[in-house]
Amino acid sequence: MRFRHPDGTTVHLAYCTNVHPAETLDGVLAQLRDHCEPVRRRLGRDRLGIGLWLAHDAAHALVTDPSALRRLRTELDRRGLEVVTLNGFPYQGFGAEEVKYRVYRPDWADPERLDHTTSLARVLAGLLPDDVTDGTISTLPLAWRTAYDDTRAEKSRTALLTLAERLDALAELTGRSIRVGLEPEPGCVVETTGDAIAPLTAIGHDRIGICIDTCHLATSFEDPHTAVDALTAAGIPLVKSQLSAALHAEQPHLPEVREALAAFAEPRFLHQTRTVTAAGRQGTDDLAEAVRGGALPDTTPWRSHFHVPLHTAPAAPLTSTLPVLRTALARLVGGPHPLTRHLEVETYTWQALPPELRPRARAQLTEGIAAELTLARDLLTDLGLKELP
Repeated sequence: MRFRHPDGTTVHLAYCTNVHPAETLDGVLAQLRDHCEPVRRRLGRDRLGIGLWLAHDAAHALVTDPSALRRLRTELDRRGLEVVTLNGFPYQGFGAEEVKYRVYRPDWADPERLDHTTSLARVLAGLLPDDVTDGTISTLPLAWRTAYDDTRAEKSRTALLTLAERLDALAELTGRSIRVGLEPEPGCVVETTGDAIAPLTAIGHDRIGICIDTCHLATSFEDPHTAVDALTAAGIPLVKSQLSAALHAEQPHLPEVREALAAFAEPRFLHQTRTVTAAGRQGTDDLAEAVRGGALPDTTPWRSHFHVPLHTAPAAPLTSTLPVLRTALARLVGGPHPLTRHLEVETYTWQALPPELRPRARAQLTEGIAAELTLARDLLTDLGLKELP
């Protein structure tokens, strides 16, 4: 979906396909047929943006076989879909029964991460629509915080500098400018937007910046205005933003709140949980650890890294951090000029919701994704952007 900002800039809105498990190119092509095109049709649009997630095997096939890339490009065009952004965070296995900590491997100290992201950039340069010259990729925020020392930090910095050089060469070769954004996430080396400033300043390249995920921003209790102001003051490129909402519990000391939270503690994904007291931000690596009691102070609100559907808040006594998303979006694209031009709805946890909230059929998932995109569209038009055909 494309929107015209009042200053004339085109802003792109997509939804991320990591909600649909696929490890191979055939799996990706099936996603386009079974999910992405039906969402487009449900919205009544001739064209829909998707933020592709390409696992390692799929990306490798596309970058090593020109006919495979042409096949994907043809299928996108045939089904009324376009790609300007990729989700490069998960490397593989995101559809596994248990993902948890595995999603953070390989990290930026491992050569596989550089090779994979380079492949993604080359693929994206070949997938961009004919009238678009800029693409973006979100990626792991360096590494999970444990076992990350000065040696691995230097390897990560060297890898990102090498990536920047490769992106420069790709732009010269293809005329397509691809930028990569670290995506701060609780528990990682770069947990907050503030944590990103030092390493990104050390890299100092305009093709390497930040992806603001509004669920992660909210989980860490970051103020969107403060975060964006600090990033822009430091000259950090705001590459893209993922529009998502976290789980919020206002009174976690109440038994009924603990019980409601426990329903969201599931075995597949990690749901880092945070609270802020006078002593600062405190947290656990997973929601199950928090709800068992004693691991977190319960006199202040809790937020958990669980991407809840944007258009429907959890039932009381829980809610979502949609207000944080609204504030962040207004700051990012509601001013005289957009600070980022690529927006991506990223609710990948539909099948991890409590059983009674999960979509039971493909059509229900299609309906839910379309409803999220409709909400995002309405937020953008309320900010003065004009939806384009």
